[in-house]
Amino acid sequence: MSLAEHYNQLYKTSSEAILNRNYSLDSKINNRSDSRFGITFLLRPSEKIKTNIQLFLKELKAVEPNQYYYPDSDIHITVMSIISCYESFSLDKINVEDYINIIQNSLADLGEIKIEFRGVTASNSAIMIQGFPSGETLNNLRNKLRENFRNSTLEQSIDSRYSISTAHSTVMRFTEELQNPKELIEAVEQFRDYTFGEFTADKLELVFNDWYQRAENTIHLEDFLIN
Repeated sequence: MSLAEHYNQLYKTSSEAILNRNYSLDSKINNRSDSRFGITFLLRPSEKIKTNIQLFLKELKAVEPNQYYYPDSDIHITVMSIISCYESFSLDKINVEDYINIIQNSLADLGEIKIEFRGVTASNSAIMIQGFPSGETLNNLRNKLRENFRNSTLEQSIDSRYSISTAHSTVMRFTEELQNPKELIEAVEQFRDYTFGEFTADKLELVFNDWYQRAENTIHLEDFLIN
């Protein structure tokens, strides 16, 4: 299945679920005692794309103002969830340098990572921007990371939740009952094929993060400059 087909299928199933009020709420976003943390290797879209995303979110906020919307600082694409968030994980449990070294080795001969943000899709608990990488660079990098981490003795949980293959960005999460599910889907439909822009990543980041990648809870561990 192509990436476009995957996004389309996800949207069809999820939009029907949302319209039928068969969606899921994220009850932990506003829970200050949420102690789920992990380590993520990620990249961030350009400022221009973030501006376009906020225009989209403005439309959604007009119909569903009480949901959770990602600020610019938190918008990202997960390259690899190296240690998926779990309760009570902390940095003193690992040697960060070991992780940096494996990532650095995985970046050898890396080509450019160019991603187009085009259209939106949904899950039964969130709205996402569709990312389409050009070429196989991102997939190749992910496969190298999988191989190199599995050949190490480091703590990791790569692909434990699901095998990552997309390049989407989650930008809205449902935190309380939707007031206007029909109007929400109508607003999303307006952007189903909207082009938010294309960017070439100039760096990748390794971060210690909470479940939602909130900037105030993120510890920046390393930048990896590319190109």
